[in-house]
Amino acid sequence: MPDPISWAAVWPYFAAVFALSYLSGSIPFGLILTRLAGLGDVRKIGSGNIGATNVLRTGRKDIAAATLVLDALKGAVPVLLGWHYGGADFVVTAALGAFLGHLFPVWLGFRGGKGVATYIGVLLAASWPTGLALCGIWLTTAIVTRYSSLSALLGSLCVPFILAVRGEIQYAEVFGVLTALLWFKHRANIARLMKGEESRIGKK
Repeated sequence: MPDPISWAAVWPYFAAVFALSYLSGSIPFGLILTRLAGLGDVRKIGSGNIGATNVLRTGRKDIAAATLVLDALKGAVPVLLGWHYGGADFVVTAALGAFLGHLFPVWLGFRGGKGVATYIGVLLAASWPTGLALCGIWLTTAIVTRYSSLSALLGSLCVPFILAVRGEIQYAEVFGVLTALLWFKHRANIARLMKGEESRIGKK
């Protein structure tokens, strides 16, 4: 923990990193792309979510794929810039800011997406081996169960432990927070999974 004098000198930089990362994360690409494509307001179809999974319900796989990539990039870019300019401390600040921006965007009354794509983007930028491990867990779970939400939940649950085993303790701590937030945003999915009512991948 920095002493009071040093913290007083650096806190504006951390505040700037957090604010810029939040603004990046809060860009609602799913909403923007569907409107540009003439598909209307994605919040009025399916689950009402602005993420790629709900965008896919419009029938436009290309728009859904673009949403997935851009939602990941809006988390990855601030983290990579944070690493370049300030190292691990800026990485965790940028990761938290970008993820919170996606979950609670100021432009949409703080009602954003569930965060899976942005979580993956942030993780790949912070620790790409752990990011690949998450993708592997997600893919394996999705193939076996055909539940997208369960795949994300199980994968994210493993992330802090993988980071800790790799010795990336600072990252493990912040991703523990991000995982808790991701689970909170998936609380309706968790309830449906427990009741056996969750939709499976490929099922309309």
